[in-house]
Amino acid sequence: MKLLFASDSFKGTISSTESAQMLEKAAREIFGKDVVCKSIPVADGGEGTTDAVIAARSGKKIHLTVHGPLMEKASAYYGDLGKGEAVMEMAVASGLPMVPAEKRNPLNTTTYGTGELLRDALDKGFTKISIAIGGSATNDGGIGCMKALGVRFLDSDGHELSGIGADLEKIADIDTSGLDERIAKTSFTVMCDVTNPLCGKDGATYTFGRQKGATAEIQDRLEKGMQNYRDIIIKKFGINPDEIAGSGAAGGLGAALLVFLKAKLKSGIETVLDLTDFDSQLDGVDFVVTGEGRTDWQSCFGKVVQGVGDRCKNKGVPALALVGSMGKDADKIFEHGICSMLPTVVDTISLEEALAHAKEAYYDGALRLFRFIKTGMAINERKRGL
Repeated sequence: MKLLFASDSFKGTISSTESAQMLEKAAREIFGKDVVCKSIPVADGGEGTTDAVIAARSGKKIHLTVHGPLMEKASAYYGDLGKGEAVMEMAVASGLPMVPAEKRNPLNTTTYGTGELLRDALDKGFTKISIAIGGSATNDGGIGCMKALGVRFLDSDGHELSGIGADLEKIADIDTSGLDERIAKTSFTVMCDVTNPLCGKDGATYTFGRQKGATAEIQDRLEKGMQNYRDIIIKKFGINPDEIAGSGAAGGLGAALLVFLKAKLKSGIETVLDLTDFDSQLDGVDFVVTGEGRTDWQSCFGKVVQGVGDRCKNKGVPALALVGSMGKDADKIFEHGICSMLPTVVDTISLEEALAHAKEAYYDGALRLFRFIKTGMAINERKRGL
């Protein structure tokens, strides 16, 4: 019997790699030592994407110091996958957890450090770069990131702006003459499952601003600034970011990457599965176990379980999901190649208690899952014997 494990991390409790280790231990306990187990760390383009792809591709980390969301010095890294290919995530340079709760205000944060990640990759000769843009602390339209790459955002007096959210309303002109020339020879893929436009009620500011610390008043100010930024892009380059799906991702960083770097927007999980050559890993596999911390209706829109399930369905390989919990419309995931789903939490307990005992519950859940499979195998063998 040959099994493949490909689970997302259970945020804050179990990594993708740890889940695979526990699944393998449980599989050997139920099926015996001869069962063949392999695993692929996966992520959906958010936190942990870089680590998952590095592990799956046997890449290596490149460490560097960048400027964080408040222009503080911060340690960051990205992945060298070989042959000029790099993978990175903006959350390590411009992520929300990097900003203390009492200092969260997207008027003051910048994506400058993300631009430093990209610039370092260019300095090291990478010509194919994939960047995940989930988990941002910013709403600067990506102007900080582009500033690090040579674009100048100027106010009405011709002075260069610093590249924070508050600068959006001050932009009077955009000078791209200093944009890093190496960008034209580099392909960029943006990993993102958000399709929001840059502006409007479904745009970057009103959809994601509050979770980054913006009050209603701050949101209104940022939105006016974002509209100003959009209008100047339309005037200067003939491109309307609001007509580009995903331009509102990561506080408008999506717009900057798509407009200035000519990046291609792709589903995070689909990009990760492609980078890890997932389809070929399914050859000869009897079934796949995937999972995530919580499965509900949102899981069908670009999450790991949906992406893995669809790939398995296309190859005719059964896929099972071991998840932390199940929420509203979790059963819709069965339309995406998932044959059955088992939650690890089996009692009415508080979230704090569930998180504290997440690993024990996961391993117990894995044992129950494999016992069900073994029972099904026994029933099938008995029928064949009859």
